[in-house]
Parts: sequence; structure tokens; C-alpha cells
Amino acid sequence: MSTRVEAAGPEGLAAALVEAGALETDWLDTYRAVPRAMFVPARVWPGMPEGTEQGPLVDRAVDPRTWLDAVYSNVPLTTQWDRGEHQGDEQGTTPTSSNSLPSMVFAMLADLGVEAGHRVLEIGTGTGWNAALLAHRAGAGNVVSVEYDPSVAEQARETLAEFGGPAPLVVTGDGRAGVADQAPYDRVIATASVGEVPSAWIEQTVAGGVIVAPWGPLYGGEAIVRLTVGHDGHARGLFTRSSAFMRIRQQSPELPEPSVYFRGREWPAGGQRSTTTLSPTALGGWVEQFVIGLEVPRAFWRTERYDDGAYTLWTYDLDGRSWASADYAPERARFEVVQEGPRRLWDEVEAAYRWWNGRGRPGFERFGLTVGPRGTVAWLDDESCPVPEAARLR
Repeated sequence: MSTRVEAAGPEGLAAALVEAGALETDWLDTYRAVPRAMFVPARVWPGMPEGTEQGPLVDRAVDPRTWLDAVYSNVPLTTQWDRGEHQGDEQGTTPTSSNSLPSMVFAMLADLGVEAGHRVLEIGTGTGWNAALLAHRAGAGNVVSVEYDPSVAEQARETLAEFGGPAPLVVTGDGRAGVADQAPYDRVIATASVGEVPSAWIEQTVAGGVIVAPWGPLYGGEAIVRLTVGHDGHARGLFTRSSAFMRIRQQSPELPEPSVYFRGREWPAGGQRSTTTLSPTALGGWVEQFVIGLEVPRAFWRTERYDDGAYTLWTYDLDGRSWASADYAPERARFEVVQEGPRRLWDEVEAAYRWWNGRGRPGFERFGLTVGPRGTVAWLDDESCPVPEAARLR
């Protein structure tokens, strides 16, 4: 969902979100009752209307007007860098907590289908805004929110207390485990992305209950999945829209450095050379990355760019052994490939892309997941069409 909304105050933002289809009219009372401004700290780094980068610091004490404009614009607001280790006015390396994009907040709440009286588990409290919205809708005593970072959790508790009235329960802990002593839940929502849906979320949700979470493979791309829990212990459902959330901290893998793969050898470091007509530029889209990630497990990529517009697309396996490079140069029709290791990663990536392209380039909404005791299966359109691993397509 792309919804560009200029700063226009709370009612201007509401009107624009309703017009764009992000804020359903039955959520308007909750939107008005739980102002975003109450849950945004004084110092934030607003995101850009398009893309995932942040702008410079906005400090309410220095420029209250610009701060309020940022709050009522449809942008995410970064509130913490580098797990709190970075301080100061400049951006840190990695954003690790935020107040999310309003259009995404309300689109996910619509996906969740939460009603008064539902028991709700939220994973990732952040500033507490989403928990307060859920509490207004379902009842504060029915909402449990889990935050891994103790300082973020404590600040959220303080903000919720200052907001007034009954507050949802905020638990400091590992969100992957849910909160068993408050279960069962009718609805579970995550505000940090996962690559694996934790089994505890399914086990703590009633049959017929709904789980909404940002989900994405290691390679890249991400979308919101809406899963319904069945009596058979499985959860299944379709993706609803693209997304770009911070990864849940415990599922952020340590990626090997490039030197691990080459082991001090001179180029081409034992790799086999070939060429391809598939341009590396075709692989950079969000849905393309998503599909490749589904079909090429345990792979990740990096780019090395040059002054003339050329670049090398590197693909690596988490095993520290398999790698591939594909060299893009403007105006070329064929591109040099080098690959080495037990896996032929470029061949797998190319097979994944051609599988997707050959099926009409389906978008996120045609893909789904089934999650159960034996793992996760991605599928296209329905469970009878599982997404194949690219190694079997070559």
C-alpha cells in the first residue's frame, strides 16, 4: 500500500487515509480517541513518504510545528537506533524501534478483524500506539502486548499510564514465546517482521482465530500474511499487501563476511564462468526478491557498485561455501556469471525468476502460507500449488 499524505493535522490525515482505503470508517472513532501525538516521543527521525530511509532528527522542544507535521503525516517515525546504543542527533546504523506508518497500522488492524471482547496478543509494543488502539477497540483488559527491549517497554507503560484510563498489559520478554499465562487469544498481531511464524502463536490462538504478521524470506521482500488457525494445529492464509518492517531481533541471522567464501583465493576463486541473458536489474523489485527468497532458501545478496553505472550482484548461501556473482553493465545483452560451491546459486535464482515470470508475474496477494508442526509451506493461489524450490526447476 502506497499512501502519500501531506501533513494536515489529525483530521486531514484521517480523511486522506479513509480516501485511500487504509482507514476503514468503523475505525474512525478509535483513531480520534487515541491520538498518534500522545504516543510519539519528543525526538524522532521521520521516514520518507516513499522508500525506507529516514530524514534528519525532528525535536519537539526545538521545532514543535515540524514535529507535529511529522506526527500527522503518513510516514513512520524512528524512535530508537542500534538497540538504544546510539545516542545523539545524527542517525545511527540501524533503526530498532519506531512508531509505524499510519496507513499500514490501520490496514493491518482491518486485516486482523478485531472486535469488542476479543482477546488480543500484540508482538512488539514500540511506543504503545497500536496497543492503545487495540485496547480502545477490544477493551484494555483483553489486550496483552510483548516488547523485548526493557527500556522501550517501560517507556510504553509510562505513556499508556499518562494517556489515562485502563491500560493494556505490557510484558517485557521474547515475543516469539507469546504470553501463555494470558492465553488463549482470538487475535495475534506482530509489528515486527518474521521469517518463521513461531509455533507458540498458533498454540495460544483459538481455532478460528487470526494471526496477522509481516513475513519475509531471508533474500528480501516482505508482505503481510493473514493466517487463520485450524482445528488441525495448522495456520493458513494469503498475503494481503507488501510491507517493510524491522525484523524481530531473535530472527536476524548473522551473515558471513564475503572473505569467508573466498578463503584467500585469487579471482575467480575457484568459480565456474558462464553468461546469462537475464539482467541483474530484473531481480531488484520487492516482489521479485520475495519470490526468489521463497524458492532459494538460506540465500542473501549484496551489490558492489561502480562509477560507470555497472555493478556486481553477489548472492551467498548462509553455509559460507556457495556464492555467485553476476556482472551488470549498461547496454549489454549478456552478463557474466561466476558461481562456486555445493549450490549453483545463480542457476537457482534464475530458475526462480523464470518460474514466477512464466506464471504471469503474480503479486503478493496470490501467495499464501501454511504453517504447522512440520514447518512452513508457501503456495500460489491455494495449497494444492506449493512454491517449488528453485533447485528442482533447473
